Amino acid sequence: MKNLGLLVTLHAKPEQANTVADFIKGAVELANKEEKTLTWYSFRIDETTFGIFDTFQDESGREAHLNGEIAKALMGKADELLSQAPDIKKIEILSAK
Repeated sequence: MKNLGLLVTLHAKPEQANTVADFIKGAVELANKEEKTLTWYSFRIDETTFGIFDTFQDESGREAHLNGEIAKALMGKADELLSQAPDIKKIEILSAK
């Protein structure tokens, strides 16, 4: 059961929007290697706003993801790519199909 999730919003610098899009599109390869990440989605909201949504069975999976390779890579380039810090929300899944 997918009990927990993360909803992350990323605001790219205008000149870095394509780089951010490419980064999160490619990050699915890293997410596929994470045993405790049940689902992982990246999406574009508007020209410079992007999001990531992922789900986990328990808190250990969510914490492993937050401390994993995607987060490390993103935070290592955050100052270069993003206009503000990522907005990371821990969420509880109430229902799913």
